[in-house]
Amino acid sequence: MSAITALDFTILDFIQAHLRTAFGDAVMPVITALGNSGIIWILLALVLLCIPKCRPLGLTVAAALAVDVILCNGIIKPLVARIRPYDINTAVTLIISAPTDYSFPSGHTAASFAAVTALGLKKTKWWIPALVLALLIAFSRLYLYVHYPSDVLAGVVIGVLAGFAGKFIADWIIRWREKRKMAH
Repeated sequence: MSAITALDFTILDFIQAHLRTAFGDAVMPVITALGNSGIIWILLALVLLCIPKCRPLGLTVAAALAVDVILCNGIIKPLVARIRPYDINTAVTLIISAPTDYSFPSGHTAASFAAVTALGLKKTKWWIPALVLALLIAFSRLYLYVHYPSDVLAGVVIGVLAGFAGKFIADWIIRWREKRKMAH
């Protein structure tokens, strides 16, 4: 076992032994479900796209999520193919359905931080409550024993990078559309 994996299990086992509660067992599956398939962030992007003055922000969030899904689910997860912690430590009983994809990186975390970064880069006040939710979703993945801490950390990094890429892409699209309008 690598040093990183040993540290990952030390943290996960600490959470299981010292932070698990009946309240957490009730709340964490709900929090993690908000991040399933990035649904809360996709809904946010769709709502923002429907409000004319928020469309640039919605486009930025949507572009960040698109970059994230390509990187995480399309490239990195199949390439790394990391087995989930509950498949190695079978003594832990999951309180949610076992995810069927690979562990690295955490897609829930990456999508959450892609959206938060997009919101923050567009200087909206919504990034602060989004950050709180993103942190809760990231922690829920550890609490529920479905990701290693290194998966979650990688998800944060990838999400932030996707957020920056999303802003770049959205700004480019907006400039392109404005040039096109001026040409007509």
